[in-house]
Amino acid sequence: MAWKGFFADADLAALIDTALVRNQELNIALQEIAITRNEVRARKGEYLPSVALRAGAGVEKVGRYTSQGANDANTEIKEGKEMPEPLGDFLIGAFASWEVDIWHKLRNAKDAAAARYLATVEGRNFVITNLIAEIAASYYELLALDKQLEIVEQNIAIQSNALNVVKLQKEATRVTELAVRKFEAEVLRTQSLRFDILQRITETENKINFLLGRYPQPIHRNDQTFGTATAKIASGIPADLLANRPDIRQAELNLAAAKLDVKSARAQFYPSLGITAGVGYRAFNPSYLVKTPESLLYSIAGDLVAPLVNRNAIKAAYLNANAKQIQSVYEYERTILNAYVEVVNQLSKIGNLDKRSAFR
Repeated sequence: MAWKGFFADADLAALIDTALVRNQELNIALQEIAITRNEVRARKGEYLPSVALRAGAGVEKVGRYTSQGANDANTEIKEGKEMPEPLGDFLIGAFASWEVDIWHKLRNAKDAAAARYLATVEGRNFVITNLIAEIAASYYELLALDKQLEIVEQNIAIQSNALNVVKLQKEATRVTELAVRKFEAEVLRTQSLRFDILQRITETENKINFLLGRYPQPIHRNDQTFGTATAKIASGIPADLLANRPDIRQAELNLAAAKLDVKSARAQFYPSLGITAGVGYRAFNPSYLVKTPESLLYSIAGDLVAPLVNRNAIKAAYLNANAKQIQSVYEYERTILNAYVEVVNQLSKIGNLDKRSAFR
């Protein structure tokens, strides 16, 4: 059931709508989603080939009595035209590099980032659930405090009238001073209770304002809705209640991401295959730059690299990934235990509320 279908109070719905826009914790969770989404994009970019355009220009003057200088002096570009000095160098082309993901190192890193992104989405859902529940609980607590204040003020009026009656009886010598003092003490105690309730009302209003992301101000509320049931709660199957909780789904996704991190860290020990390629034009004079095939260049190469000596950094990263996976397991167990306790408590509360309603 959507929360708007559960809470019929328009004032409460307006407060929740405001909180869903302005609550700082929720907005922080939204930024976490954006960060993890960008992380997925970055990991996906590492998995795909990278292509870059390159353009450059330079000039070089080599010594005449060097191997290169002697060769340039005896080389003719065309018949009767010597190599220019100093020698220019102009380049334009496209160059690509790609690490072939043999051991699924990059793919596992991308999948881990995707799992964390989904975990942050579930974290946002959990924040929203708790936020709505906390606002609703505080709102109904505020209504209850209003009723308490109303009852206390009625009692103050009744006790004040009773005190006046006792004072008249004392003047008529029908009661003693002790009875007057007793009634005065009751009036003062009830008046003190009134100030305690006013303080709790202020604190509850400020709590709601904090959840709404705004400074203290009066909370508009409808006292007529107090004590009226808006919907019948059906507990359903307890296992489904646990499976539907966003915090459990978030812990499951974080655990899956930690497992993929271990696989990606393990693949760092294996050889990696890289492929580089390029195509473009290069010449010592801009007028020759686009002449084909004289100025055309292309290249393709592959290399296989494996860590051999001083692999401490790779070992440390692998051990950290394992430790974080074990940490995620404990976090998952703690989340399930906490969720189970909360579900048991709420089911017990629903049952006791039903029993209490039967006495009305």
